[in-house]
Amino acid sequence: MAVFFTDTSSNILIRGVIKAGFTPPCNFPDRIRYNAPPMDARKRIGVFGWGVVAPKSPDIAAFERNLERADSWLSPFRGFGPSNFLVGYPEFDFETYHDWFDERFPPAKFKQLKDKMGPMVLSCIGAFIQSLTQNPGLEEYLQSLGTQAHVYIGTGLGEITVTASETIAYDRALRKWNEFWAAPERCAALRAHIDGAHDPAAPRDPEEFTIGCEEWIDAKHAWEEFWAAKSDALLEYLAEAADIQSEPVPPSSGSAKLSTIRQKLNKVRALNKKWGCPDEPWAAVSPNLLWNIANIPASQVSMIGRIVGPAFAPVAACASFGVALKMAVDAINLGEAKAVVVGMTDPPPHPLVISAFYNANVLSADADVSRPLTALKGTHIAGGSCVWIIGDAAELMAQGFRPLGMEIVGVGTSSDAHHIITPSKGGPQLAMKKAMEDVRTSDVTTWDMHATATPGDATEIENSLELLHPDVLFTARKGTFGHGMSVGGAWELTAQHLGMAKGRLYPIPLTEGDLHADVKIHDAKFVSADGCKLDHGYSGKLSMGVGGINSCVISRRWDETFIEEHLAEPAATVSS
Repeated sequence: MAVFFTDTSSNILIRGVIKAGFTPPCNFPDRIRYNAPPMDARKRIGVFGWGVVAPKSPDIAAFERNLERADSWLSPFRGFGPSNFLVGYPEFDFETYHDWFDERFPPAKFKQLKDKMGPMVLSCIGAFIQSLTQNPGLEEYLQSLGTQAHVYIGTGLGEITVTASETIAYDRALRKWNEFWAAPERCAALRAHIDGAHDPAAPRDPEEFTIGCEEWIDAKHAWEEFWAAKSDALLEYLAEAADIQSEPVPPSSGSAKLSTIRQKLNKVRALNKKWGCPDEPWAAVSPNLLWNIANIPASQVSMIGRIVGPAFAPVAACASFGVALKMAVDAINLGEAKAVVVGMTDPPPHPLVISAFYNANVLSADADVSRPLTALKGTHIAGGSCVWIIGDAAELMAQGFRPLGMEIVGVGTSSDAHHIITPSKGGPQLAMKKAMEDVRTSDVTTWDMHATATPGDATEIENSLELLHPDVLFTARKGTFGHGMSVGGAWELTAQHLGMAKGRLYPIPLTEGDLHADVKIHDAKFVSADGCKLDHGYSGKLSMGVGGINSCVISRRWDETFIEEHLAEPAATVSS
């Protein structure tokens, strides 16, 4: 039976019951445990800073306010013109952080980042700056830790915005280049072909097609590519260009080296002017393509935060945030780090991504919000960022920093070794077992699903219940803010922490009559559009990524008495 909960009073009230024929197993394990050190032998892990950029949420405060309502933050996708896709556009303005940079860096720094970084990197920088604000002095403390402060910030698909624009620039430059060098006056082989000495390898002449039709366009490009490769004039040009580039850089000062490089560029421009040729295709792509590769969000955070410990990008698709948390928790328990900046960031929805998800048959395309657990019509693409600063709670509270949200009790990761998109049963369960190895399943009170509004939602419920118990309250939030490839799980976990820290679960847009028949048959309880009060127990969050990678995070509310007993007065200066 599926039960919905609301918080119309201090007690949890059953709002409605849906009959079902599923009988829960009576032998679910009360304790799942592996050969691992007991919890009291490990360091307690807390969240000490966080920031969010999400749809309708430029910062963590707006994100928290928006969670109070059971509505959708999605909007129509504009990339194809009119279409039937809804997406989660991140609400973000980098200008918001201009003063922060002016207080710490020369004036050129802000403009440099704005000009060279794509939206994926910029929104991550914004989320990181937010994460420094909840505990004053945390910025300086991270700097004082030296190599014991790490940065693990990844991405899902990478900065597709920059990649796509530079790909278009390259393609246009290459076509102009081929067209120029394939002209008969610059290609002796083509002149011979036209005069009767036919090259049997030559593609079809575009003149055989009607000008402007698709076949003519394709034939023209193939024709010009073929003959440009045989251009004798191009070979002559390349010989002259090689002579320019062969000049060695002098073993002298940096200014002399830069002068040599500029001279070479000027000579190449003069060469192009002499030949009357367009710019070379290898000069068409901005170096911004390099400045926005997967590890750059982490690198930029390390640079603007002056954090000298390792900074890199864990990449695990939809499970990325949990995987990054696992690495961070491990680093802290091993003594390699005292604090870790953990985050994920995705670019705004892009036509390439929409098309790929659509052809993978996992995208909703009916101009309406597709909510998990309901019609199972597919998910919605979203972009934005989420950054947490986690650390050894004892160490950071001793410095006067107060933990936010909940305590991170366990993190498990696993792989399905099964299928690139369809989760297995055993793979996610392995991650769940690992995360819960020191937790009684009867003490788990709420569980946030991966739930992408696809047929896998019903299977996820069934498989999760095998390891949990029928009274767990399930949530699923991708119908609210969409599915960021890497950041979606981070938003969901943040929402869980924000709510449970206040003794409640934020609402989700779901009512009794909405459940899909394949979901109804399972013995599960769901939080409804009213939300519900919940101030005890452990919280779980499962994420399942493309490629079969899984992560599971178990958290619990902090004992306020414990915090007050261990929280020191913030020091005037941060010690190392």
